[in-house]
Amino acid sequence: MKRLLSRLVKTLLLVALVAFALLLAWAFESRGMPALESWHTVILENEFTAADAGPQSTLKDYLAQEARLFDELQNKIYARVTPSDDLIYSRYRAGGTQDPAWEQRNWNRTFELVPAQIKGGALLLHGLTDSPYSLRRVGEILYEQGYYVVGLRLPAHGTIPSALTTVSWEDWVAASRLGARHVRNRMGPDKPFLMGGYSNGGGLTVKYALDALTDNDLPAPDQLLLFSPEIGISPAAVIANSHKVLSFLPYFEQFKWLSIEPEYDPFKYNSFPKNAAEEAWEVTAAIHRQIKEAHDSGRLQNLPPVLTFLSWTDATVETSATVQKLYDRLDNTGSELVIFDVNRVDRLAAFIPSARELPLDRLEASANLPYRLTVVANVASDSEQVAQHTQAPRSNTLDSRPLQIRWPRETYSLTHVAIPFSPDDPVYGAADSPQGTYRGLPLGALQPRGETHVLAAPLSQLMRLRHNPFFAYIEQRLAEF
Repeated sequence: MKRLLSRLVKTLLLVALVAFALLLAWAFESRGMPALESWHTVILENEFTAADAGPQSTLKDYLAQEARLFDELQNKIYARVTPSDDLIYSRYRAGGTQDPAWEQRNWNRTFELVPAQIKGGALLLHGLTDSPYSLRRVGEILYEQGYYVVGLRLPAHGTIPSALTTVSWEDWVAASRLGARHVRNRMGPDKPFLMGGYSNGGGLTVKYALDALTDNDLPAPDQLLLFSPEIGISPAAVIANSHKVLSFLPYFEQFKWLSIEPEYDPFKYNSFPKNAAEEAWEVTAAIHRQIKEAHDSGRLQNLPPVLTFLSWTDATVETSATVQKLYDRLDNTGSELVIFDVNRVDRLAAFIPSARELPLDRLEASANLPYRLTVVANVASDSEQVAQHTQAPRSNTLDSRPLQIRWPRETYSLTHVAIPFSPDDPVYGAADSPQGTYRGLPLGALQPRGETHVLAAPLSQLMRLRHNPFFAYIEQRLAEF
C-alpha cells in the first residue's frame, strides 16, 4: 500500500512538473508578442461591478457611473495619447478617424430608443469585446415596431481592453438584471418584454431567463432573441487563467493576453486577455448546469420562446452547443432556430470540406424536433440563390420557399461576427458609408492585398466577413415578430 501511495505521489509530482514546464514555455513564448500600450495596462476605477448592484440600484445610477467611467477614460487615455503617424488609425487618438465619439452619439455607451407610443420593451446585450453598437440596427428595427429599447453596455466593454483582465461574469449578470428591471418598470407590467443577445450577450440572455424561472424578483421575459449565441465554447477556455501563476511578474506581463493587436476598431477590442475567455466559459458552464436542472425538474417548459439566428460555420462559439445543449432540451414548441448554411454551390465545393459533411442534413432529417427549424441554404447546387427550408415542430414535413436573395459571388459562408450587421452598416458593411455618416475605415469593405505576415493586424481578422448579406431576411423576420 505504501509503495502504491509513493508511486501515485511521484506520478502526480511528475505531472505537475510537466504542466509547469509547459506553462513556463508558453509564458516565454508570450514575450514575443507586441509591446503593451496604456490601454492594455491602465485600470479604470469607475467601472461597474456586481458589488455596486444594490437592491435599489437603477439604470440612472448605472448611467451616472458610466459617465464617470468615460470621464476617467478621457483623462487617463485620450488626454495622454500623443498623436503620431503610427497611431493615425487608433481608436484612442482623440478626433482621429477611428475615434468612436461620433457627432450623434458614442455607441460604446448604453443607449435608449424611446418611441412615441411604447408597445413593448427590449433589453439588448452585446457580445464579448464588443459594444452596444453591435445591436444598434436590431434596436432600431424594434424601435420602429414601437419597442422601448435599452442597448446596455456590459461592464469592461466600450473603454479599453485592460478592463477585461479584471472583470468577472458576475459583473455582467448583475448589470443585465439591473437593465431588465429598468425596462420592465419603464413600460409597465402588461406590455411584452423581450430580451435579445449577441454572442456572449446571447449566453447572458439565456442565463437571465433561466434565473428568472426560480427567482420571482426577476422580471420574466416573454421572448428571447439570440444572434450567434455563446451557449458553448472551447473547453480549453477553462484553463485560460492559469497564466496568473506567472503573469503577476512584470517580466511576463504579456502572458495575460491571448492576442495583442492594434486597436483600430472603434466599437470592438482587437486585443483579447485570457481572463475574458475563462469568464465566458464560466457563463456557458452555468447555463449547461441550469438547463439540465430546469429540464429534469420540468421548469424548462416555462422558458419563454426563443428565436435564434446563427451561422452553421462559426469559429468563435460551438454551434453544436446551441442545438444540443439548448434547443434539443426545449419543452415548448414556440421556439425557432434559424441556421444560415455555407454556400454549397458546386464551384466552391472543392474548397469547403464542410460542404460535404452531413450534420446539418441529419438535423433537417429529424422528425421529432421540439422546435421550428429553418435553414437558409442554396436552392440547388448549381445556383447561388437561396431558399428558406422550414420544418414545423414535431413534424417531418419540409416547406421550402425561395427567397429573393443570393450569395454574393465572393462569399462562401457567414461568420459569427456577421449575423447582426446589415450590408449598409457604415462601419462593418459592404461599401463606404454615405458622406458625413462615418469618417473612419470601412472595416467591412477592406480588401488588403500583399504578402503574408507583413501587416500588424492578422489577415484572418481583416478578411473575415463582418456583415450579413442576408440581413434583409432577419429584418423581415423581426418585423413579423
